Amino acid sequence: MKIEQIYTGCLAHAAYYLEGDGEAAIFDPLREVQPYIDKAKRDNATIKYVFETHFHADFVSGHLDLAQKENATIVYGPTAKPSFEAVIALDNQVFQVGKCKVKAVHTPGHTLESTCYLLIDERGKEHGIITGDTLFIGDVGRPDLAQHVVADLTQDKLARMLFHSLREKIMTLPDELIVYPNHGAGSACGKMMSKETTDTLGNQKKTNYALNPEFTEDQFVLAILTGLTAPPAYFPKNVLMNIKGYESLDTVMYRGQKPFDAKTFEMVANETQALILDTRKASEFALGFIPNSINIGLESNFAMWVGELIPDLKQQILLVAEDHEKVEEAIIRLSRVGYDYCIGYLEGGFDTWKNAHKEINTIDRITADELVVLEEVHNAPIFDVRKKSEFESEHIIGAINIPLNEINTHLALFPKDAFFVIHCLGGYRSMIAASILKQRGYENFADVIGGFNEIKLTNIPISNYVCPTTLL
Repeated sequence: MKIEQIYTGCLAHAAYYLEGDGEAAIFDPLREVQPYIDKAKRDNATIKYVFETHFHADFVSGHLDLAQKENATIVYGPTAKPSFEAVIALDNQVFQVGKCKVKAVHTPGHTLESTCYLLIDERGKEHGIITGDTLFIGDVGRPDLAQHVVADLTQDKLARMLFHSLREKIMTLPDELIVYPNHGAGSACGKMMSKETTDTLGNQKKTNYALNPEFTEDQFVLAILTGLTAPPAYFPKNVLMNIKGYESLDTVMYRGQKPFDAKTFEMVANETQALILDTRKASEFALGFIPNSINIGLESNFAMWVGELIPDLKQQILLVAEDHEKVEEAIIRLSRVGYDYCIGYLEGGFDTWKNAHKEINTIDRITADELVVLEEVHNAPIFDVRKKSEFESEHIIGAINIPLNEINTHLALFPKDAFFVIHCLGGYRSMIAASILKQRGYENFADVIGGFNEIKLTNIPISNYVCPTTLL
């Protein structure tokens, strides 16, 4: 039996590839399925099954394209009701992959249909368990997401289901089993996941707070519901796409990779009211960009921030990127979170726009040392766009915290008649914020190069005391 984790860091997502004796199965695939197909071909294997642990919220799965291209069977756990052909497994139903076996273990809690898959090797030995979002390394799946799709599935109901699933279905399994979760640290599907992406079940029983054998049901519910933040707005929309279906990625890629010269790009942008999304690095964007474009750089959590800040999955998008390879990457990463309506890109990137002598905007930036002088002389308002938890840990005394994912609802707090400064931790998020502010007509502000990482190296006063009036 061959089992391989395929980890995608920008989404903190893990898919799994199982192969045995010429047959293969993919668990929780991403939208772009060719890498899985290529892997099976290298092993001279046929992809027989696509196993889904649940209807995912944080990404659009590749189950439909994979099933169509490989004539594979999609499998969900009990209670799942997809709008397409799939096998709905019974609890404890066993599927054969070569000489290996995959046993469906229904574990409702994260969602109603959540199912883990127990892997049994050719010798009949239980090797590991693919846990989806039921059990992470150091955490368990949050039970508050399904209520955004089905109101009756309250977080309290699902949390209690999860308690019993863990105690009665997971914790009774052998300690030597390898736990293969769907996500690692950085995913919004949990609140305190480890950076490790696999572990033994025995170690998780000892170290995972949610598997504390002393917990009563009520104590468990309180522990896992405490500290949950609001899920990203695109999560319920991705769930519906995973349930109802979507266009083939091939169609999405063909539509999005249409090149435009500067004149045509401008005309298409005006005619369609498409969002111009600039995926270059913050340092490059600040020096010059197309007016009204938004900067979300590919080098970090691109897809997540697109999902947080662009409310309409059907928003038409025009891309500005460094080269055609980056355009292709951007379209794939957009599609992973359901943004399928890229309608083209600026061929030759921003240089094409600049060489056509089109109007250009810039973002003013200052160093942390220059911020020291500003603070002493002008006492300019400082806006910190990091998460609340980051701000509460350490921040500039007197700074105002407006987390980036809340900026669109709190624009009125930024002054239009006075100079102000914005920063994040390293400059990525603050440049996104700067581009949004610029698009909304703000001109008199500056972004701090290097963000709080550089600010801490100066003598600007830092505090972890939180004044209630500074937080939203």
